[in-house]
Amino acid sequence: MKVIRSYGRDDLAMVYVAKTDDDKLLEFVESIQPPRTIEEKWVLIVSTLYGCPVNCLFCDAGGNYEGKISVDDILKQIDFMVKKRFNSDNIPVKKIKIQFARMGEPSLNNNVLEVLNRLPEIYNTPNLIPCISTIAPCGTDDFFNKLLTIKRDLYMKNFQLQFSIHSTDAKQRDKLIPIKKWDFHKISNYGEKFYDVGGRKITLNFAINNYSIVQPKIIAMYFSPEKFLIKITPINPTFKAEKNNLTSKNDFYENVGSLVTDFKKFGFDTILSIGELEENQIGSNCGMYINRCK
Repeated sequence: MKVIRSYGRDDLAMVYVAKTDDDKLLEFVESIQPPRTIEEKWVLIVSTLYGCPVNCLFCDAGGNYEGKISVDDILKQIDFMVKKRFNSDNIPVKKIKIQFARMGEPSLNNNVLEVLNRLPEIYNTPNLIPCISTIAPCGTDDFFNKLLTIKRDLYMKNFQLQFSIHSTDAKQRDKLIPIKKWDFHKISNYGEKFYDVGGRKITLNFAINNYSIVQPKIIAMYFSPEKFLIKITPINPTFKAEKNNLTSKNDFYENVGSLVTDFKKFGFDTILSIGELEENQIGSNCGMYINRCK
């Protein structure tokens, strides 16, 4: 694998585009979250598929699916960023999060499971936090059952699982995520098994756009605030989001303020996650820098 393009700022976020030995393109990201330094927290975001078959209405990775990324090429993405910064497998960072969330739905590639098994053997770091961000497609039960075993064996209280659901309205959710996927009942049942007392709560993520339907009372019907938390983000300005008029209003903070309050009334820890605006230009928040290289 050879990195052929990079863009961004070393002190904020970098996007890398690489060509694999079989002449396919993939991309991966590293970011630091000011005011934290890299010694405090470092986030690596890697691709698991060449494109994605799901084709969500706001994701630029969809619509051009070319297969699964191998174990070696997932690991090479991580290793490139680690060796660039530290030139060894020792990572002197208080908290490093490796997120399987760039190109592709991770549960559609069982190679992700092998990578999770191997990470603790490869890297020496005090606090490794793997993160799976998923829409939970139907037909992936085997992946998630194996993920549960890996988590219990290797990452008991240190695994971040995020379900990207985006809407509480079934029709709108199906439009945004046009694939058969787990319903709220099944997500809740799995989360109940995945959660460990004293460990990380399971995240329910909503990327909010101008037309989002999000009713906290519906979430409260299915999910326990003792085991699940809410993350609200603006929808990022991807090519596909703009094409489908799925942008966030300029007064995003004002519009979601009441939503945050309502979730908290039901007892949910609620995170309002707004990245650095410059990351939108870099393309590290979302979007596909790889499109500029084709």
